[in-house]
Amino acid sequence: MADTGKSMKIQVLETIAALMTAAFGFVAALAWNGAIVATIAKYMDTGEGLTGLYIYAILVTIIAVIMGVIIARSLGKAKKTVGGEK
Repeated sequence: MADTGKSMKIQVLETIAALMTAAFGFVAALAWNGAIVATIAKYMDTGEGLTGLYIYAILVTIIAVIMGVIIARSLGKAKKTVGGEK
């Protein structure tokens, strides 16, 4: 029973750490949002209409997908290294 309580505490701590990390990530994303919008406005004359918003959304989606793939590959390599797998 003691192992179950300890396991639960570890799960709670891991969840809190994940939520805190996500919160900081959200704050960073908001900061990058402003920077990306300003960059697109400076270099692309898209106006204030929907075109600029769609260009922004497409660029951010492409960047997010690429970064997601890079992070997933890095995590896979790290797991193999730590786990001793080849």
